[in-house]
Amino acid sequence: MTKTTDRIHTTHIGSLPRPPELLELLKNRQDGEDVDESEWTTTVADATNAVLERQAEVGLDVVNNGEQPRVSFNWYVADRLSGIDGTREQDLWADLQAFPEYAEETFETDIIDLAMQPVVTGPVEYTGHEEAEAELDGFRDALEAVDTDFEGTFVTSASPSVVATTHVDEYYDSYEEFLFAVADAMQAEYELIAETEMTLQIDAPELLTIGQTAAYADESLEEIRDATRLHVEALNKALENVPAEQVRLHTCWGSYEGPHHLDTDLVDLLPEIYDADITGLSVEQANPRHQHEYRAFAEHPLPDGWTLLPGVVDVKTNIIDHPETIADRLERAADAVDDETPLVAAPDCGFGTQAGLGMVHPEIAWAKLEALVEGAEIATDRIY
Repeated sequence: MTKTTDRIHTTHIGSLPRPPELLELLKNRQDGEDVDESEWTTTVADATNAVLERQAEVGLDVVNNGEQPRVSFNWYVADRLSGIDGTREQDLWADLQAFPEYAEETFETDIIDLAMQPVVTGPVEYTGHEEAEAELDGFRDALEAVDTDFEGTFVTSASPSVVATTHVDEYYDSYEEFLFAVADAMQAEYELIAETEMTLQIDAPELLTIGQTAAYADESLEEIRDATRLHVEALNKALENVPAEQVRLHTCWGSYEGPHHLDTDLVDLLPEIYDADITGLSVEQANPRHQHEYRAFAEHPLPDGWTLLPGVVDVKTNIIDHPETIADRLERAADAVDDETPLVAAPDCGFGTQAGLGMVHPEIAWAKLEALVEGAEIATDRIY
């Protein structure tokens, strides 16, 4: 990962807008319809090339494939893990239960039914080598085609615990057994990505959102901390053969425009997150609920050698963040951490975490990323 301490580099969090023709194919695949493999391969390749070209035009330093071939940041694993069959209706998160009419009107997508969760009915094992390798090969091919010298590249992968908390277990005897079975399975994907020598980004929103789930909504803070400790333990087991220097982790309070009034404070869970075997941490800091959370890094300093990727662009509104505002957010983060801690500016979350559910218009998403780059330049001048 980028370790420069004299310039603020820029990146994003994984998912970027997908073109309409790719969304249509993703919907067809999700609906179980036959999709011509040649058309699929060509459409994914074109989308990946295009999304890399846009990242180059915007001026981002550390880039990825925009998760173009994935239907979502977490449910893509249904195509790479065994034992998943069917769906079951899920409970609304605790904050949304207080405003059910709003939830019903807001969370609609023609591609994924977000009211349903995949069900695990058999042993979970990793069967996605071919699909994962195809995605990695497509990313490498696109990098060669675009022929731009980026500062770095990354590939995202779902954490064991986000898989476990967003899939219904009807097979294992306990949640812990299920969680560690998923960790054993996802280990194969982490190591496959690590072999490319690109940065592995673990997507783990559940490290902060666990308190909003129906299972923990009424639990104490200490019980929520215990759950986070267990989730970090499972992640570390899955990462045991991946160098920590190659891993960054993204966590957040859920990439959805909801009330969020029941979110657990970052300061209460940072010590548990610091036990993860990683060296880069991405946390949203830009949305109205959590702009004060930079103070948590002053109270609980980052471990030595870590890079902070503060979220400084809101991904839940079509307002384009002003570059000066972005610079202010970066300055606050810089003031909260040690002078030797590198900063990498990023949005709060991805811009297309669930295919077909774009809170931000695609062109506005790119404009926000342009503002991110400009804001990082302003903050660099101020800080360094």
